[in-house]
Amino acid sequence: MDQLHTPPLMERLKSLALYPLPHHGISRLVGHATRWRNPLWKNTLIRTFIRAYDVNLDEAEDRDAADWPDFNSFFTRSLRDGTRPLPDDPTALASPVDGTVSALGRIEAGQLIQAKGQRFSLQALLGGDPALTERFRDGSFLTVYLSPRDYHRVHMPGAGRLERMIHVPGRLFSVAPHTVRTVPRLFARNERVVSLFQGPSEPFAVIMVGAMCVASIETVWHGVVTPPAGRRVRAWDYHDDSRDLRQGDEMGRFNMGSTVILVYPRGAVRWAEALGPGDTVRLGQKVGAWLQGIE
Repeated sequence: MDQLHTPPLMERLKSLALYPLPHHGISRLVGHATRWRNPLWKNTLIRTFIRAYDVNLDEAEDRDAADWPDFNSFFTRSLRDGTRPLPDDPTALASPVDGTVSALGRIEAGQLIQAKGQRFSLQALLGGDPALTERFRDGSFLTVYLSPRDYHRVHMPGAGRLERMIHVPGRLFSVAPHTVRTVPRLFARNERVVSLFQGPSEPFAVIMVGAMCVASIETVWHGVVTPPAGRRVRAWDYHDDSRDLRQGDEMGRFNMGSTVILVYPRGAVRWAEALGPGDTVRLGQKVGAWLQGIE
């Protein structure tokens, strides 16, 4: 287990200020503001955001503020065809997003690494289901953080058949690096959507974690999952409604940004040796490989 680690005082104070805030109220307000279609408002907001975060639009289908009907359409912008090629290796696992690796490795004693000195429960992450937790016990995980400047659609890391989707209500703490280092069990406290798939031989989960100012999370098969936030875990079973997705297919998006966590069973995958925390990854980049079951 991790040794005791105390983050810098300023980081802890910044995170402490987030606790009393009305996370969902702020996020809903931001959601309305980012969908306001007043041309002056949305064009000014988009251009200011591009300058502030040095957003690269070279690969986007649209490139001018006037091309998007509102800020959210810009934030969830699509890419031009061919800008994110997939691996040629049929055993490869592709990054589901553009972002930065926060953590990766083995799930040990039912715990995932959040940051140095911070861990959180797999069972809590998956909504408290013991049977589901058992499927991934001692497995592997990869956590990728999407910064404001990143592309914010989420794609399939490998081929899979959708089995189940779970919405787990919770807070909406920021998922910026300093909060990940200072807020205990952050990813198991924030609102999230867990999508469960059956891969070539093993199941896997793609978890979309909400955050402050994430006005909604949606999937291609359901549409908007949240809001409403609710107080109870909700689940949808797709066993009788077969949905097969290929590697690289879009599966969902964040309407404002956040974090994606991939979870695999024990012995199912191996992460790329050169991959580590702090590394930048791009959608479609090989981040690991299945160990068996690929024809």
